[in-house]
Amino acid sequence: MDLINMFMNIVFPPLSIFALLFVLPPYLFFKYLHTAIRTVFSEDVAGKVVLIAGASSGIGEHLAYEYARRRACLALVARRENRLEQVAAIAKELGALDVIFIPGDVSKIEDCEGFVNATVRHFGRLDHLVTNAGIAPVSMFEQIPDITKMAPAMDINFWGSVYSSHFAIPHLKRSRGKIIVVGSCASWLTPPRMGIYNASKAALVNMYETLRIELGSEIGITIVNPGLIKSEMTEGKFLNQQGRLEMDKEMRDVEISVMPLESTMECAKAIVRATCRGDKYLTEPAWYRAMLYFKVFLPDVQQWSNRFFLIPRPGHSDRDTISKKLLDVLREIKGFLTPNIDTVEFAEYLTPHNGDFLHHAD
Repeated sequence: MDLINMFMNIVFPPLSIFALLFVLPPYLFFKYLHTAIRTVFSEDVAGKVVLIAGASSGIGEHLAYEYARRRACLALVARRENRLEQVAAIAKELGALDVIFIPGDVSKIEDCEGFVNATVRHFGRLDHLVTNAGIAPVSMFEQIPDITKMAPAMDINFWGSVYSSHFAIPHLKRSRGKIIVVGSCASWLTPPRMGIYNASKAALVNMYETLRIELGSEIGITIVNPGLIKSEMTEGKFLNQQGRLEMDKEMRDVEISVMPLESTMECAKAIVRATCRGDKYLTEPAWYRAMLYFKVFLPDVQQWSNRFFLIPRPGHSDRDTISKKLLDVLREIKGFLTPNIDTVEFAEYLTPHNGDFLHHAD
């Protein structure tokens, strides 16, 4: 066996490169052709039943509005009942044929079973399941005093999707429906202070790639990897070192710095378009896909840049990073050039409100 593996170590890599060079051009041609055909014959979701977990804000909220514009029937789930009620009212005004909202915590398996069953009882079917609820712990790993306080990230980001999918799959098989999984580019960009979050999203993507193989064509699965999208998280709503959600705008400046944020509405539109086309993957904004090449071909460069911009020098504060200094300099320049505009207002412009690596909240 060892001799066989030694032989494979020598022969397999060059053969793989040759095979890729030979297969890739026709594969890409047929892939783009298939995408064009699926775009023309995109799914009409009017009258179909869409269950959205994590629908009270951010991407989940705007997915509700986008499905509503397409005249779908909606079941909205989140913990904040008052926010759900508001989102449901707006969705009805935008054209949803029927809307129900169900308070629930996706980290609790009984809640997941309950909101899936409540949706099917009310509508008689289920066509799309959107698993979007999530939270982001932000802290250097060694600075977390009690690591068990970070467990909610995996409970919500990973198990919340898995629980709801487990109960939804029998109904989705009957309708030949779809699961839309909101992952994150952070699963492969791996920014520091977000190790637990990154791991939860990487686990999520891996789980649904495996599930896609198991289910075959019975249920379509679209895995969405958002970059930086306007949301409560990009405003700085993080799980702190003590395991409590808090608004930390300074840490937001450290992690996000001058990176552009896409509007939640544009992200939601892209997700629904990709879902109705039957796409297997969506990276939004699309330019984040180019950064994956660094992960594959130049991993050391990616790791160096993350460390250079996001890790402070020894002996300095955890928030004293190059990324934050860049943002501070731009704020000062803007304040100097346009003194009538408050630099705080400019900071809000750089990292706008409303609306993964950091994206969704429930």
